Amino acid sequence: MKKINNTRKTNFLKKLFIKLCRLFGFEIIDQSNFCSPTLNKDLNETLSIQGKKSITIPLGQIDIKNKINKLKIILRSCTSELIMDQNKRRIFDKEKNEYTFRALRSLIKSIKKASSKFKNIRFDLVVADTNSPKEDIDEIQKILNQSNLENKFISINLDDFKNKIKPGYSKAKFSNMASFYTSLMIAKKESADVIYFVEDDYLHSEDAITEMVFAYEKFSTIFSKDLVLLPSDYPYLYAKDEETKVYLGERYHWRLVSESLVTFMTSKRIIENNFNNLEKMAIEWIDPWETPLHNIYNTNPCLSPIPSLAVHCANINSIFGVSPFIDLKKLWEKNKD
Repeated sequence: MKKINNTRKTNFLKKLFIKLCRLFGFEIIDQSNFCSPTLNKDLNETLSIQGKKSITIPLGQIDIKNKINKLKIILRSCTSELIMDQNKRRIFDKEKNEYTFRALRSLIKSIKKASSKFKNIRFDLVVADTNSPKEDIDEIQKILNQSNLENKFISINLDDFKNKIKPGYSKAKFSNMASFYTSLMIAKKESADVIYFVEDDYLHSEDAITEMVFAYEKFSTIFSKDLVLLPSDYPYLYAKDEETKVYLGERYHWRLVSESLVTFMTSKRIIENNFNNLEKMAIEWIDPWETPLHNIYNTNPCLSPIPSLAVHCANINSIFGVSPFIDLKKLWEKNKD
């Protein structure tokens, strides 16, 4: 009987200790059972709490200081141009609308998974379309309507930009600049904390948005400044002998980079503070087109995931496309319909 009483006493004290830890916001680890009693989770589960704390075993806890309340996702679509000003074919050799549809489906799946996990974040999806034929627009709107997400479809009128964009560009470049201009204006008027600009040829993993939310909150807290996150691990970033730094996200490593394409997540503050320079991308095409973005990375960190969270469906030989060590065929088939 004495042994049983001691056990009961021990269990009571343990439960009391756990309650006190929860009350004061401390998390404890039971390594014998590979769990966190205060969180009621196994250690191989996500331990971080969005907007409150980032927990990485064995590095401990970081209290989040830059909470995301609203995330605006702006997808720029155009199904009438396969690859801008090029005769090359994309991986899988399909027409452009197929990449747009699958990219949108993959993005929606990723948003829905994140929204089911992050009940306190408002997710808002906008598709800004340029030059897509009516049947493709109908399909895009059908996919949006079936998503049950808060969404909006915008059809861009290129005539509105004839006096804004410098003349002399191809129709494809002009459309691309007008599309980016529209995205910037949406972001500028938006009340969201964070904006995600997405091109319509990126296939997202289901964990992409979830990881990016955790990573943005964690790294902006660590750096004490706004930053830029890329969804893709671009091959061309390995073609240069540059120094970098590697950080631990929630489930992925992230590395510091100095360049990107035009699919990126950042804060509204960065957009506002750099609007005039970013607007130059929408007015005049100077190679490399992304230079105003790259200039931001001189003062605000830009991080890329390892391995990739989204894959750019370019030509297989393009160093700006297919990310390494990703089962792209599986990801492609997963977003067929």
